[in-house]
Amino acid sequence: MNEQERPRISTAKALQDWRDAERVVAVARRGRLAAEAAVAAASEAAEAATATADAAKAALQSATLAEALAKRTASAARMLTEVTNADLAEAQTEESLADVDEAEARDRYRNAVSRVEETSPP
Repeated sequence: MNEQERPRISTAKALQDWRDAERVVAVARRGRLAAEAAVAAASEAAEAATATADAAKAALQSATLAEALAKRTASAARMLTEVTNADLAEAQTEESLADVDEAEARDRYRNAVSRVEETSPP
């Protein structure tokens, strides 16, 4: 419909229609801005969720590695304990043999002193 075919309206009515249209535009603009904010928030939430998933995956990998290293450390500790127990047993054996050698040397010394005392004039 062109300008000539439209029915003529009063200036007051035209102004009222314009104000009504401006209100509709303002409401639509606020709706669009709210929708844009919602899209931005949803995008941020998606990025945060992805980052959280990546962090959880990295944490799982770290925990898995830590578990493997803990198992290796425990295995090394068991081997060290076995070797140290063997060293302790060997050291105890050497100590016992040294005690025997020391007792025999003490006895030889006492015997030697006794012989000297027996052969010395009073």
